[in-house]
Amino acid sequence: MNKVTFENTPNPSTMKFLLGKQVTSEGFDCPTAEEAERSPLASKIFGFPWTSSVYVGPDFITVTKQDWVEWDLLAQPLSGLIQEHMDRDEPVVVEFVAMPEDDENDLPIVRNIKSVLNREIRPVVALDGGDIAFYKYENNILYIHMKGACSGCPSSQITLKDGIETRMKELFPEIQEVVSV
Repeated sequence: MNKVTFENTPNPSTMKFLLGKQVTSEGFDCPTAEEAERSPLASKIFGFPWTSSVYVGPDFITVTKQDWVEWDLLAQPLSGLIQEHMDRDEPVVVEFVAMPEDDENDLPIVRNIKSVLNREIRPVVALDGGDIAFYKYENNILYIHMKGACSGCPSSQITLKDGIETRMKELFPEIQEVVSV
């Protein structure tokens, strides 16, 4: 079991947390909570109001704090939170492959639906270990496949109706219903 450690950086507002194992092949910046969707751990860290930004590196995470709080109060508890995340084998980074959006036979609305599924819906669903795939759009009904942790999950109907369907209807008023097949 690897122990999470931390060290200062040249930036006094930023602390580096060493994870003890590689979690991604390519680092990426999460300057806002919305842009942290690829990393469940970064999303968790953004749950604290003092978080300014997070960078996920190959085997480390750097966290930049707001100026109104000091690292001597934050570093040890944050290290413990990261250690707990790692000990539970929760994902640090969620990689997913985008569904093809550019089928020239698709109607414009279908291309737009696929785009929203790829950019907004799938990354959020992936945080919980699931995925969704476009199946078809017919008679104002969007049909999707729910995969991974979403398949058979007790809360999948809530995700489907309160999450996916609500968002898709906001963007595409012509959609009457979203159905899982």
